[in-house]
Amino acid sequence: MIDTYIENNYESMLRLLKDLCHIPAPSHYEEKRAEFCKKWFEDIGANGTYIDDAKNVIFPINCEGSNEITVFAAHTDTVFPDTEPMPYYEENGRIYSPGVGDDTASVVVLMHCAKYFVENDIKPEKGVMFVCNSCEEGLGNLKGTKQLMADFRGRIKQFVTFDASIGAIYPDCVGSHRYEVETRCEGGHSLYGFGKENAIRALSEIVTEIYKIKAPEETGKKTTYNVGVIEGGTSVNTIAQSAKMLCEYRSDSAKCLEIMSEEFARVFEAAKNDETEVIVTRIGERPCSNVDKAEQDALVAVCKSVMEEVTGEPANLRTASTDCNIPLSEGVPATCIGVCICCGIHTREEYIEAESLKPGLEIGLKTVCELVL
Repeated sequence: MIDTYIENNYESMLRLLKDLCHIPAPSHYEEKRAEFCKKWFEDIGANGTYIDDAKNVIFPINCEGSNEITVFAAHTDTVFPDTEPMPYYEENGRIYSPGVGDDTASVVVLMHCAKYFVENDIKPEKGVMFVCNSCEEGLGNLKGTKQLMADFRGRIKQFVTFDASIGAIYPDCVGSHRYEVETRCEGGHSLYGFGKENAIRALSEIVTEIYKIKAPEETGKKTTYNVGVIEGGTSVNTIAQSAKMLCEYRSDSAKCLEIMSEEFARVFEAAKNDETEVIVTRIGERPCSNVDKAEQDALVAVCKSVMEEVTGEPANLRTASTDCNIPLSEGVPATCIGVCICCGIHTREEYIEAESLKPGLEIGLKTVCELVL
């Protein structure tokens, strides 16, 4: 039955993927994709579909009154800031478009899993929710999943997100803290004010001190940090009055995350003086896991079994920062699974293997059915 459904819906998946790729969806600006997805759901008979305050598109089945809801999600936003339609082309069995693999193809798989339930009038006893969620990428700061978990607090039993490449499963999450750091000084003319503090120099010293930090070590865990963006100044002959940077640290250990918080705070505080103002704003926070190991292992075992059944290969277990961070931090078992073959993620050369949508839908559908039927 599932095999026939996949073959019958392959062209539908390709059409939907092309339509979605042409709708720009930077984090916080997913409204056009959200409206498109809602209408698509309504057109297939997915009654009750709605868009919440965070721009999540939610199709609930038999969830009213249920405190054991299983959520299946895929994020509609892309890492790219473009507000114009993205380029899209097909070549040698590949579909190229920025964001096509992360995470537009997964949204297509998710929506066709929901379509399978609608067409077969499947109503799980404990309730299932298909969610095209917002704000997974970067400074989206997992806003969509936070909203979902808040609105259904205590009612979600388990959470699975479709993201990344076939073969990969993410049973644990990486927490992170992200900052905007600005230095401000009096500044002046490079000739007549020579000797005054320069905001760029002050910021550069902060960067230098960050890269002297020794990342804490914990067996089986990994901790990293990075300065990703730096900008400032007015002209080549101006002593800069202001400079900014974006930086982060991340870890799959809550203890190591706290150590890094203390180290960064020390560096920021030491940079302040009579000539330099240092303004630190935390712009992103993704928590680490706080889930019961036995419950988490049981969920992962199901996802792993399905993945290996479909691919015929051992699943690749990894850690990452995904929408799962929020449910895991709240004690709700959650995992992320790959449902397409994608390459070049977060680059403008990103592509997926078109045929991978077939095993991707098989993985998605079998996972959904194993967990809720």
